[in-house]
Amino acid sequence: MEMQNLYLLVPLAPLVGAAIAGLLCRVIPRWVAHTAAISGVAIAFVASFVIFKDVMAGNTFNGPVYTWLTSGDYRFEVGFLIDQLTVTMMLVVTFVSLMVHIYTIGYMQDDPGYNRFFSYIALFTFSMLMLVMSNNFMQLFFGWEAVGLVSYLLIGFWYTRPTAILANMKAFLVNRVGDFGFILGIGLVLAHFGSLDYKTVFEHAPSLADATLTLYEGCKGGTVSLMSAICILLFIGAMGKSAQVPLHVWLPDSMEGPTPISALIHAATMVTAGIFMVARMSPLFELSDTALSFVVVIGSITALSMGFLGIIQNDIKRVVAYSTLSQLGYMTVALGVSAYSVAIFHLMTHAFFKALLFLGAGSVIIGMHHDQDIRNMGGLRKYMPVTWLTSLIGSLALIGTPFFAGFYSKDSIIEAVAMSHIAGSGFAYFSVMAGVFITAFYSFRMYFLVFHGEERFGKPHEVAHVAHASHDSHDQQDAHGADDDHHADDAHEEHHGLAPGQKPHETPWVVTLPLVLLAIPSVVIGYLTIEPMLFGDYFKESIFVNAEAHPVMEELTHEFHGAFSMALHSVSSPVFWLALAGVVLSWFFYLKRPSIPAAIKTASGPLYTLLENKFYFDKFNEVVFAGGARLFGKGLWKGGDVGFIDGLVVGGAVRLVGWVSTMVRFFQSGHIYHYAFTMIFGVCALLTFWLLRA
Repeated sequence: MEMQNLYLLVPLAPLVGAAIAGLLCRVIPRWVAHTAAISGVAIAFVASFVIFKDVMAGNTFNGPVYTWLTSGDYRFEVGFLIDQLTVTMMLVVTFVSLMVHIYTIGYMQDDPGYNRFFSYIALFTFSMLMLVMSNNFMQLFFGWEAVGLVSYLLIGFWYTRPTAILANMKAFLVNRVGDFGFILGIGLVLAHFGSLDYKTVFEHAPSLADATLTLYEGCKGGTVSLMSAICILLFIGAMGKSAQVPLHVWLPDSMEGPTPISALIHAATMVTAGIFMVARMSPLFELSDTALSFVVVIGSITALSMGFLGIIQNDIKRVVAYSTLSQLGYMTVALGVSAYSVAIFHLMTHAFFKALLFLGAGSVIIGMHHDQDIRNMGGLRKYMPVTWLTSLIGSLALIGTPFFAGFYSKDSIIEAVAMSHIAGSGFAYFSVMAGVFITAFYSFRMYFLVFHGEERFGKPHEVAHVAHASHDSHDQQDAHGADDDHHADDAHEEHHGLAPGQKPHETPWVVTLPLVLLAIPSVVIGYLTIEPMLFGDYFKESIFVNAEAHPVMEELTHEFHGAFSMALHSVSSPVFWLALAGVVLSWFFYLKRPSIPAAIKTASGPLYTLLENKFYFDKFNEVVFAGGARLFGKGLWKGGDVGFIDGLVVGGAVRLVGWVSTMVRFFQSGHIYHYAFTMIFGVCALLTFWLLRA
């Protein structure tokens, strides 16, 4: 019973902090708001660690907290499933969230919405914890929608800006598309399993492995595999939350929110929800190779295409954002080849170094007086040594440098894909291998342009450059301050960027301390945890893999000879040399011969335009879906409202009354002989009718 109270404490502590900071935001001082929010998340982290130790001692839990609704034979409950997968996510979410909360004190110190922001990020943490701790689909859906709602509030935090409102509406609408598929999948689960409880569904899933779902009665090919339909629909939900092509378009625009929330969304909360969900649903996905192939192909396209877009970004936050999209593609590919534990392992390592990179980018933005254009930076290493070193660590982890955290998870994904024989794995292998070079290139392009080379800040002409930089690329709109200004929209007149002669400065300790604390796991967490998480029994009770049909993890286990040996042998692998080539090429292009990238940009022409317009996904959505919806609405208005309702129903009734009135008016002349004639005619008509009936 004591542990169950501790389970409740984990999500409720951030909720209480959010309530204090939010409901009392107008009356409490700032220090009370951030103390309440940080205390709530800190309590959740400590409680999560205690629960982790208890689970490692062999004590898991799966049970209801209370019954929310009973309808006929259906029971809808709020409950917790506490196992190895859950506690891993709990620790990642609470630790990264705690670092972001502390960082926010320094980052948002001048913002008038300070208390409101702390309320939102604490509520975000509560929502994600409810999602990962759920033991049934109803609670999963609650957490799923809650993180979507809070992300809407946070992306549009600076609600006086049109760009922020457009970005949060875009995120909301795109996720509605994914969530429609998600709730259809949950509906099929309830209809065919009679329960939303994970345990019940997973136990009965093998008996429905060959079941079919009829889409069209009497039509050849009108039936599909029930399990494939459920899994693909659930994954469509994951495509929205975890930003997979083509439902990825909202994530780059989420940069309209303050940097702390960018870190929280990209590292430990919303975008990881889809990856976690598929791993949790492994007993279902293992019954459908069709669904797994679908997952592999979508993940491969995302990993490769989003990496290409990262190359042309000039906004420091958008470079990191596109790296998130690409890395989510890697995780999705791992899920598709049945390497669920590898996907969760990469999710964990990625959470640390991606939060580090985002918070490091925020530190640079502060030091640069809110200028986000990497073309206006250079040489920051000597002015911001802590930010420089921690950003270097994050970049090395991201590209998979041996012994760093990202190396162990990323290389494991590549090896798993190489060993897989599922349909689509060949294309996936090409995508993840090409992604190694691309990731290294754009990551160190950003690193070299920001921290090394010529100092390009504090020059008079840069003010004009910043003001017009958004015209260089459709994707860079409002990049210089509109994405990340500390202040309310119209609260100040100052330009973004350093004034002539002004120098960057290192940020205060509340900003740099989280960077240092995140840098530590970005280096060591992979080395320390790869063996138990991937090749031990850590996920044995949480994740199910059909080893006969999908033996990838067994083959990986045979190839593994220790974390140290894995790092040493990687030096002779093509993966290492591809990453090194990306780093060297970016160094040569942007530090030694910067004229080459400019020449390539000019020569590439249509290719650069394609990347600049983000493969025209936004244009397609605007023309086909938005334009189609407007056209459909106009058709309903013209044909239905104006034509049928106003024209036929309302207008027709008016015209009918008018016609009848006109006819009656002929008989209302005031002459007695007209009335007499009418009466005689009426009598004759009645007699005729009566005689005919007789």
